[in-house]
Amino acid sequence: MYDRLRGDIVDGTFETGAQLVELVLAEKYGTSRTPVREALRRLEQDGLVERGDRGTRVRTRSPEEILEIYEVRIPLEATAAATAAQRHSDFDMIRIRRAQAAMDNTPTDDPPAMAANNRAVHETIWAASHNGTIVDLLTRLNNHLTRYPATTLKAPGRWHEALAEHHELIDSIDQRDATRAHDLARDHMTKARDLRLQIYRDEPAE
Repeated sequence: MYDRLRGDIVDGTFETGAQLVELVLAEKYGTSRTPVREALRRLEQDGLVERGDRGTRVRTRSPEEILEIYEVRIPLEATAAATAAQRHSDFDMIRIRRAQAAMDNTPTDDPPAMAANNRAVHETIWAASHNGTIVDLLTRLNNHLTRYPATTLKAPGRWHEALAEHHELIDSIDQRDATRAHDLARDHMTKARDLRLQIYRDEPAE
């Protein structure tokens, strides 16, 4: 139930601000209200839905929220990269480089795959930090961004720029240069924030 409802929110089946009524959802998905209630509770924790005056609804989007998310995400990504540089194992580096190779070979006419493979690289770097709290917090922040489905990687020139930035970041992690890894990750995510704001600005009004 959770996965189905989450997917319908992320892909826009339920638009921003749409009311999510337990009884209606139970009928739609052919289930009882109990799993619907549990799914809504989890989705609220993920930041995908919120409680309003008229009940639960798909969380609204705003440039202020983008800034808030990246205000936390940028230093966390930088810390994850720096910590990965200090703590990574040989196997961690194999996983990171395999994920990056998959991203390098992603067709540029497949935005969902571009976004997924980019996310996989970041997730392997998080894992290499061997800090469960960092991984948990970044995963939660990424859940918030799923409500902004347009990928920043489709901006003109950004895909190849991002690939180059990833390779430089991965090399700094491999060389255990924590300071450089921190700064590269910070700058990489700062560009992502600025592009995300530009995409939001250019979207048609909802």
